[in-house]
Amino acid sequence: MDYIMRKTNILKGKYLLFGLFLVLFFNENSLNAQKVCIENNKDQIVGSKDGFRYELWNQYAKGHACMTISDGALFSGEWSDIENYLARRGLSYDKKRNHQEIGDFYAKYDCDYNPSEGKNGNSYLSVYGWTVEPLIEYYIIEDWRNWVSYMSPDATFKGSFDINGSIYDIYTKTRVEKPSIVGITTFEQYFSIRREKRNKGSIHISDHFNKWESFGMNMGKLHEVSFVVEGYKSSGSFNFKELDVFVNRNK
Repeated sequence: MDYIMRKTNILKGKYLLFGLFLVLFFNENSLNAQKVCIENNKDQIVGSKDGFRYELWNQYAKGHACMTISDGALFSGEWSDIENYLARRGLSYDKKRNHQEIGDFYAKYDCDYNPSEGKNGNSYLSVYGWTVEPLIEYYIIEDWRNWVSYMSPDATFKGSFDINGSIYDIYTKTRVEKPSIVGITTFEQYFSIRREKRNKGSIHISDHFNKWESFGMNMGKLHEVSFVVEGYKSSGSFNFKELDVFVNRNK
C-alpha cells in the first residue's frame, strides 16, 4: 500500500510539473505579443518586430484604436468610434529601389475579419503600401464592408484582369491635400478590387504591380509592402491567424 501511494504521488508530481510547464509555455508565448493603442496626445505608432514593420494610425486620435503585434508577421486589432483607422504590418524599404529591382512579391494570409455591418462607415482588408517618385498609395482589396473606392464619383476605371481564377477591377483616384507618408499633400491612389470577397488566400502582389504599369499607372520607389485593415467611421476587430509577406529576391 505504501509503495502504491508513493507511486501515485510521483505520478501526480509529474502531471503537476507537466501542467506547470504548459502554463509557463503558453504564458511565455503570450509575452511575445505587444499591444499598442493610440493615446490622446498622438495619432501614430510605428515600430519593427521580427523583421516586419508595423504601424497603427488613428486620425485625430478619436475613439478606441489598438493593435497587437505577435510573432512573425502576425497581428490583430480592434477599433471603435474612430475617424480613420489603419493597422498594418509588412516589409519596409528605403525608398531607393522600385519593385523590379527588389524582386517578386507574394503574400499568404488567413484573417478573422469582423468589421461592423452597420450602414455607417466602411472597412478594407488589403495589401497596402506607398511609393515615392511618384507618390502613390496603393491597395489590393480582398474584402470590404459598406463602401469601396469604385463607388466614388471621382474614381477612374482602368480595366480588369484575371489572376489564378480571380478577377480584379482596377481604379485610380486623386487625393487632394490629404495625409500621406510625406505630410499633407496631393497624390494618386491605385486600387485592385477583388470581385469575390475573401479573407483567406494567396496573392502574387507583383502581378498587380506589373498590370498597373501596363495601364500606365507608374509605380515609384518602394516604401512598404504590407497587409492592412482599415476602418472609416466604423468599428470592428480582426486577427491574422496566418500571415506571410515575402519576396523572391533578384540576384
